[in-house]
Amino acid sequence: MSEAIARDRSSVRCRRPRATWSRWLAALGIAALALFAVAQAQDYPSRPIRVVVPFSPGGAVDGPMRVIAQELSKRLGQQVIVDNKPGAGATIGTDVVAKASPDGYTLLLASQTNAISATLYPKLPYDPIEDFAPISLIGREPGVLVVHPSLPVKTFQEFVAYVKERPGRIDYASSGNGSGQHLFVALLASMTGMKMNHVPYRGSGQATADLLGGQVQVSIPGTAGMVGHIKAGKLRALAVTGAKRSPQLPDVPTVMESGVPGYEAYVWMGLLAPKGTPAPIIDKLFHELTQVLATSEVKTYMASAGIEIVGSTPAEFGAFFRSEKELWARVIRETGAKID
Repeated sequence: MSEAIARDRSSVRCRRPRATWSRWLAALGIAALALFAVAQAQDYPSRPIRVVVPFSPGGAVDGPMRVIAQELSKRLGQQVIVDNKPGAGATIGTDVVAKASPDGYTLLLASQTNAISATLYPKLPYDPIEDFAPISLIGREPGVLVVHPSLPVKTFQEFVAYVKERPGRIDYASSGNGSGQHLFVALLASMTGMKMNHVPYRGSGQATADLLGGQVQVSIPGTAGMVGHIKAGKLRALAVTGAKRSPQLPDVPTVMESGVPGYEAYVWMGLLAPKGTPAPIIDKLFHELTQVLATSEVKTYMASAGIEIVGSTPAEFGAFFRSEKELWARVIRETGAKID
């Protein structure tokens, strides 16, 4: 028995150097990868960067991204190109980025639509959480409930009563299935007992055009793009969706003020990179974006657009995205919202 134990101990002593050597090799490999990632970040960017916007040009998040891209180009010394790829509730453009090389040269401008689509589309070709690396939540903007002037309503309360007297006879426009405009109205209808018909468009520009023309009667787009139409009398504002009144529309009450406690919704935007993008590159993009958001050019534009600048860290944005996904998953379950 003692000889067997001795042989076992001898075998362990013989194996121990090999195990130690393997650990050293693994540690050296990790260190080499870390050094390579740092070197990548130091050289980054060495060519133009593409930011995929999964919506049509002229939408609520497209304009701000173009202003930010101009300022980022100056700081990074490389052109930052905005590439619009709309359709299918932002899933087409999002899939392009999910499949892109994780090198920091293809980024995604995400919004609440990405969090919504995670539940609304049951078979996505990507995981909206696991296939992306968060960079920063850029900002957020409340929506505004607007109606065509042909509707004989002047207040939120009159609107709710009017729609409830005509179930299924009022049409509301959105920038597409799974968009914020879609779910913002669906949530409001559910909380007030209204029944309306959803008319999805390929982008907010087309939805706004038909709203102005009276082909549809209701929508909840971002506030900034509607101010001019509201002041011109082409649309009537009944309520804003934020927790407080919009500085651009100080006389328009919030939905909560108007008798729907707990209703709060925002159009938001943030930058994501493909999963596996080196941490030093993520950190560099976050740092440069933070500097850009503090410039007078961007601050002035965002204020005029009614957008509250956030500029969160990657970790904060990741946590926010997960919370938004959970929120809209619950809304979709409770309202029965689905792809038309």
